[in-house]
Amino acid sequence: MGDVASTDRYTAPADAVRTARSDGPARLADCLREFLRQPSPPYLLGAVAVLLALRIAQGNWSWRDAVMALGLLAATPFVEWAIHVYLLHAGPIELRGRRIEMLTAREHRAHHESPAVLDGVLLPVYGVLVFLAMIAAVNWLVSFPIAVLLGGPRMAYATGGVLVSYAILAAYEWTHFLIHAPYRPRGRYFKAIWRNHRLHHFKNERYWFGVTSTIGDRVIGTLPDQSSVPRSATARSLRS
Repeated sequence: MGDVASTDRYTAPADAVRTARSDGPARLADCLREFLRQPSPPYLLGAVAVLLALRIAQGNWSWRDAVMALGLLAATPFVEWAIHVYLLHAGPIELRGRRIEMLTAREHRAHHESPAVLDGVLLPVYGVLVFLAMIAAVNWLVSFPIAVLLGGPRMAYATGGVLVSYAILAAYEWTHFLIHAPYRPRGRYFKAIWRNHRLHHFKNERYWFGVTSTIGDRVIGTLPDQSSVPRSATARSLRS
C-alpha cells in the first residue's frame, strides 16, 4: 500500500485535528488530544479508572485473572464482528405496517454516509453509557459459572471482567477514531486494519467487519481478496 496519504473522502480533513505545530501532518499525539476532546471518551476512560481502582481495592490477584483476561481478548474479534453485523448493520423491520429501524443502525448509516466526519465516528455519550451498563450486567452473570469452574472470589472475577471489557471498548473507540483521523498509517498491523476498514466503507459493506483486528473476518470468512469482490452500490447508504 505504501505511504498512504491521509486526504481522501474516508479520512477527516487535516484541519479536523488541532495540531501542536502549525506545519506538517497530524501526529499520533495530536489525534489522541482530539480523541480526548470528544464527548464520550471521558465517560469511557473514567469508567476504566473507576473499575481499576475497585479491582485494586479488592485484591485477591491470581492466575485466574490472567485466564479471564485472555478469554475476553480471545472472544473480542468475534464479539466485535457480531455487534458490527447484527447491531450496526441491522436492517429495518416491519411492525404493524410501520418500518422500524434500530437507532444503532440509523446512526451507523450516518457514519457510512459521512465517514470523514469525526463527530460521527465515536459512540455518542448515551451509547457509551448503555454499553457500559450492558457490559457490567453480562460480566456479573458470567462470573457465576466462572467461579464454579475456576474457584476463587466471584466478585473479583466480575470486577476484573468489567475492567478488561471496558478497556477493550476504549481500545475499539480509539482505533476506529484513529482510522478516520488524518493520520498516516505506520506499522504493518495498523495499515492492515486501516485498509480493511476502508474496503468496508467504499468497496462492499458485507465484508471486512473487523476494526481492531482481522481475526473475526478471517475465521468467519468475510476477509476475501478485495479484487474478487464486486463494488457495492449501497456501501455508502447501507440501503438495500
